[in-house]
Amino acid sequence: MFDNDLLTYLETYLTEERKRRFLEVLQQRTRHITVAVEDVYQLHNTSAILRSCDAFGVQDIHVVESRFGKRLDKNIAMGAEQWVDVYRYKNVADCISKLREDGYQIIATTPHNDSTLLPDFSPLEKSAIFFGTERKGLSKEVMEQADGFLKIPMVGFSESLNVSVSAAIIIQQLAQKVRNSQVEWQLSDIEMLEKRLDWTKKSIKNVDGIIKRYLVE
Repeated sequence: MFDNDLLTYLETYLTEERKRRFLEVLQQRTRHITVAVEDVYQLHNTSAILRSCDAFGVQDIHVVESRFGKRLDKNIAMGAEQWVDVYRYKNVADCISKLREDGYQIIATTPHNDSTLLPDFSPLEKSAIFFGTERKGLSKEVMEQADGFLKIPMVGFSESLNVSVSAAIIIQQLAQKVRNSQVEWQLSDIEMLEKRLDWTKKSIKNVDGIIKRYLVE
């Protein structure tokens, strides 16, 4: 059960401006779309995608790290990892299984298939958008299990963009489409409370000691 009293207590350590900012941001957060990144090699690319999730209001990112190990650079993410929930997987099968369990359709981004163009795609269903490695794109496993394919329309000679650029464009466009739709895209009341508590804890120095004092009192 959620501890409202603890949240109220800890928020006394925040400024009114900080509390107001948390509420404003949470009103725009969504889990209706989510992002999955498969074995991206360059640290800065995964970290940049994480920043895009935060900037455009996507609460979760799922990172498959089966080949290259941990793929987040805190210096590049610039603190975004505090505000976005990061889920890590050792293989793509576990990632897809978890997303399907949570009700997501799997959408693979690729410029090579007979993909749906970004302007024509409407995420009326919960959608997990997969991005792949810089050179080879998504694995055969993701492509075979995908429920749909998505690409950015381009009119130049280049066939593809840097993965972090592609992700930023797609995340921004889909997040805006979701907010303009009639689907229930916002976090639930309990999810908002949980994130308020999480973000409040991350904003307070020595929060563990403060919580211990609260529990004793």
